[in-house]
Amino acid sequence: MKDKIGFIQGRLSPIVNGMIQAFPWDNWQQEFFDAHSLDFKLMEWTLDQNKLYKNPLMLPEGQKAIKSLSQKFSLTIPSLTGDCFMQAPFWKASKIQRFELLNDFRNITQASKEIGISIIVIPLVDNGKLENKEQEDILINSLMDYSEFLKKLNIRIAFESDYGPHELATFIERFGDETYGINYDIGNSAALGYDPKEEFDSYCEYILNVHIKDRKLHGTTVPLGAGSANFLEVFRCLSKMKYDGNYILQTARSDTSDHHSPLVSYREIALEWLLKKNY
Repeated sequence: MKDKIGFIQGRLSPIVNGMIQAFPWDNWQQEFFDAHSLDFKLMEWTLDQNKLYKNPLMLPEGQKAIKSLSQKFSLTIPSLTGDCFMQAPFWKASKIQRFELLNDFRNITQASKEIGISIIVIPLVDNGKLENKEQEDILINSLMDYSEFLKKLNIRIAFESDYGPHELATFIERFGDETYGINYDIGNSAALGYDPKEEFDSYCEYILNVHIKDRKLHGTTVPLGAGSANFLEVFRCLSKMKYDGNYILQTARSDTSDHHSPLVSYREIALEWLLKKNY
């Protein structure tokens, strides 16, 4: 079970420009070594819209370096968090800009395939939040055009959304295709006050990936156990549905220069919850 717990890229690096999450330009190679030394086996790649095509994922020489580092340090990259889609959502863009952003989407999926990524997380929160039915229709219709392309690449899309349980179930069912599913973010659901049992009863079969973090009700990210997340209930629900996917630590950042010890500690806390026998 320990090997199923990974981390979001950047969590082992110094904070970039005060942001809780960003691609670690100066430290991305070092993170492979650090992850190996801390016995992490999984990392979720982070992709920003800023300097998108300079990200090593998007460059042939970068892909070669990523694959070499992955093999050397026994670190796999099964998923990607596409913050770029939240920062520049094609479902809110004009037709011309939408065409350009969807071309980015296509290029990102092709690049992801090159390094073994099989799940791409699209955040429908913050700037990416779906604000009306028109935006939802654009998102669904646009991505459905890529269904066969995604299947050929063996890549699935996992949406992270602030929709309520039943609304999210209705949304994901509109695709009618197993290529599209849900990224369940424990902290975000807690901050929105959603009941885990109601969530899992509504859409558990669509969950492809899980982000582990804690947040206060209507508040920001805090250390695991310090917020409103009911982790034991969440993991009980995941166990009941026989979830066999990954658990990615998207946890609170350290206020000190030590970014390694907190992540290891969070992994141990999460592992303890996962192994509870009172399910």
